[in-house]
Amino acid sequence: MTDRARLIGFNHIALEVGDLEAALELYGRLFSFRLRGRAGRRMAFIDAGDQFLALSEGRTQEPDHHRHFGLVVDDLEAVRAAVKREGLQILGSRGLDFLDPWGNHFQVVAYQDIQFERAPGVKRKLGIEGLEKTDAARAEIRDRGLD
Repeated sequence: MTDRARLIGFNHIALEVGDLEAALELYGRLFSFRLRGRAGRRMAFIDAGDQFLALSEGRTQEPDHHRHFGLVVDDLEAVRAAVKREGLQILGSRGLDFLDPWGNHFQVVAYQDIQFERAPGVKRKLGIEGLEKTDAARAEIRDRGLD
């Protein structure tokens, strides 16, 4: 036993948006997701496998271009096309970085390309059992002893 807790993952990411309904509509055009639930008129929760995004209406601060969060998707090019259709600002990155209208900095990568791995039940629920990791991602998983 150690005197420190081991960091083992994320439960959720909380985002502030200027308009909750507009955010749900926009994110629904960018991503396929299930609405987990709501807490009153100003909060909503979007499922991301066994994790979730918590959206809270009331953003008042200016965009922070350095702070960001990363999302993993099954089809990066579908997100890129949707972001372009929406006219959102795309930033340079190895995957896809963009800003939503409230200044939230999304960094999106493909599931196939990274060491991030889902449990079999989560993969089944998400319908991604057939997605294969790239050779580079498999090597990263192996090199870190995660296989």
